[in-house]
Amino acid sequence: MENNTCIVKYFWFSTFVGTLVYCLQQMNVKLPSFVQYYLNDFLIIPIVLTICLYVVRKLKGDKTYKISIYYIVYICCGYAIFFEYYLPEILDRYTSDVIDIILYFAGGGVFYFFQKNTKIIS
Repeated sequence: MENNTCIVKYFWFSTFVGTLVYCLQQMNVKLPSFVQYYLNDFLIIPIVLTICLYVVRKLKGDKTYKISIYYIVYICCGYAIFFEYYLPEILDRYTSDVIDIILYFAGGGVFYFFQKNTKIIS
């Protein structure tokens, strides 16, 4: 991945923040409600899509490849169905929440924005 693009900086920032939130939750640190319940739902889609973008670019040997809006929507729908419909049906640990779905798509929108506005560095 190009080290000086917004999308890569956002990826590392999101990964750091998401990991920090997870670790604090495991240590039972009291976090604000939005951070506790929603922040990682917003961060996960850009993290996953950036990894996908990196892998596809490496496999194709094409540094200019961009993930289409259709694939971004597809991934967001997949996360929404799996985490907000399927898992709550089979595991008590998971609950269905419309806000999570909105945050998956908002994260996808952030990824799309960064990807669209990132200059490719050869």
